Amino acid sequence: MPRSSPALDATDVDAVTDAVLTASRLLVAVSARSIAAAGDAITLPQFRLLVVLQTRGPLKHADLAEYLQVTPSTASRMVDRLVTVGMVDRQHSTVSRREIVLALTREGTKVVRQVTARRRKEIAKIVARMPDEARHGLVDSLTAFAEAGGEPPASAIAPEAVWT
Repeated sequence: MPRSSPALDATDVDAVTDAVLTASRLLVAVSARSIAAAGDAITLPQFRLLVVLQTRGPLKHADLAEYLQVTPSTASRMVDRLVTVGMVDRQHSTVSRREIVLALTREGTKVVRQVTARRRKEIAKIVARMPDEARHGLVDSLTAFAEAGGEPPASAIAPEAVWT
């Protein structure tokens, strides 16, 4: 059942932060459910790593760690696990054979697409339950929020190739 909230100043940083924090709890729950549906193969942080490789392309370890905002050793442990389960591959760089880059495998790409499709479906159900007037402006606001955080658009993960 929807809760009403007092009228808030939509430009007040604290009010907007509280609203985004509340929405993020829902989005994390949706994310966790979509990843759980993929089985016990990956964790939420590992999925984030896969998404970064999907949207950014092959990356060196240090660049991946920077995008994930984790230490290089943490990124290495995550990569090791994903290499073991066949979702990430270490390859020689096309620029320098001495450099190793990390790239998604077909299996990693498949998992990202499947999880994203599940997440998209669940989010669409939630958005459909919102009143039309509440949806007005949401696209612009969320796009600006994602851009401010440096997140590439969801369209970078092609939903039409989910089951390939």
